[in-house]
Amino acid sequence: MSRENEAALYLRLSKEDMDKLCRGDESASIQNQRLLLTDYALEHDFKIVEIYSDDDESGLFDTRPAFERMMHDASLGKFGVIIAKSQSRFSRNMEHIEKYLHHDLPNLGIRFIGVVDGTDTASQDNKKSRQINGLVNEWYCEDLSKNIRSAFRAKMKDGQFLGSSCPYGYIKDPKNHNHLVVDEYAAGVVRRIFQLYLQGYGKAKIGRILSDDGILIPSQYKRRVLGINYYNAHELDTTRNWSYQTIHTILNNEVYLGHVVQNKYNNLSYKDKKHVKQSKEKWIRVLNQHEPIIAEDTFLRVQERQKIRVKSVGSSIMESVFSGILICAECKHAMVRTYDRRGKHPFTGYCCKTYKTQGKKYCTSHAIRHDQLESIVLESIREEAKKILTPEDIQELNKTDYIDGKRKEFANQIRNMEKEILHKTGYKKKTYQNYMDELITKEEYLSYIREYDADIVMLQEHLDRANKEIAEQEALEIQHDKWVEEFKNYINIGELTRNVVLELIDKIEVNEDGSISIFYKFNNPYELTN
Repeated sequence: MSRENEAALYLRLSKEDMDKLCRGDESASIQNQRLLLTDYALEHDFKIVEIYSDDDESGLFDTRPAFERMMHDASLGKFGVIIAKSQSRFSRNMEHIEKYLHHDLPNLGIRFIGVVDGTDTASQDNKKSRQINGLVNEWYCEDLSKNIRSAFRAKMKDGQFLGSSCPYGYIKDPKNHNHLVVDEYAAGVVRRIFQLYLQGYGKAKIGRILSDDGILIPSQYKRRVLGINYYNAHELDTTRNWSYQTIHTILNNEVYLGHVVQNKYNNLSYKDKKHVKQSKEKWIRVLNQHEPIIAEDTFLRVQERQKIRVKSVGSSIMESVFSGILICAECKHAMVRTYDRRGKHPFTGYCCKTYKTQGKKYCTSHAIRHDQLESIVLESIREEAKKILTPEDIQELNKTDYIDGKRKEFANQIRNMEKEILHKTGYKKKTYQNYMDELITKEEYLSYIREYDADIVMLQEHLDRANKEIAEQEALEIQHDKWVEEFKNYINIGELTRNVVLELIDKIEVNEDGSISIFYKFNNPYELTN
């Protein structure tokens, strides 16, 4: 038998075909394609050399595993004919139709036959119809892609989770696969990551802690514990440890607030698999769609803390207590460490970075010893905390009398103004009635109405102002409560830690004479207003 009668059968099932099968249409199945093509080959005296089958692969791309293997075998001359159910099974891409059917295969002396649509490259008469079919098939894919994208965007805007794999800490709801539910074990690890970061540990250090504790990385946890067939393109076979990037991704993922954020990446086109990162304005963010793992204030504190750049030097925890928040009061640049020139050059304190790198022409040293700085900051925190006294004393602070007095004052003002507005409105009605009863003239009526309207406008302005002052007062109360909450545990603080510094202090400026200015994140608002 000549090579012209040696045939390869090509079968392909795509995602859209899977939808048809779900609706009961079995004609597109791999099994039925195999039967159809085998019968055709036997009826036309073709010897079947090999059967190539791609399952769940789009006809737009030529990177299909079986397709690539078939084209390689074709170049080796293993067969002389390729038989498929139709031209669209072979490819739905017009560019590939021209490349393979009208160039590569003819040059290799290989014929292509489409059983159902009558495609046959041995016949020049149906070349135009092959090209038309190629265009129609590509248009079909383009329309299908638009429809799928539109449907996906609608689901995203509805807050439905469309990812193939859930973020670490969540699993898909068995009752609704577009809804996330908390995986308690992994959620505990996520909470621990946030807690460790707020305690001052770096992302790489957190990764080492988790690895040392034998906690599986997310990809392995999904495969070995959850039994998910999960694939991560960035994961190596040797990857066993938690990485900096994994910790960074978890600390910045809004999914842990209960939000669903999607459309972060998109394909260039329906014919290109390359993912393009979308700007944040194009992200689709839907709030409060599932149970949160992390409280919002905790998440926000982590975001703020990440803005502080820290360079790790040495192994001493105390040496890094002030990293990222200590700056020169004059040039506003960071302070850097200084070391004793004698002996083993121990760390002693800090000086201005500009001075150290560019000299006194640009700034002075602003030097301060570490132990001196630590002592001043520790005492300042104690003094700030003492202003609160004890929980029992809080109720006796001037703040209480101040708030109550202001609240009563505003409440009385509002009641009086509301009564006065009602009285003026009543006078207007009586004036109108007097005018209708001809007890007053029209001129008198209009004069009274203008006077009452002016009084009502003025009273309403006073009322709005009083309501605004009450709202401002309530905001002060909230700010005061935050100040109390942050400082009440530090009345008898004995040791200054990185966590305490980051929790309470926004920045510390070192003056030329070595004195410092501490800028706390929280202040007593009633001290500022008095």
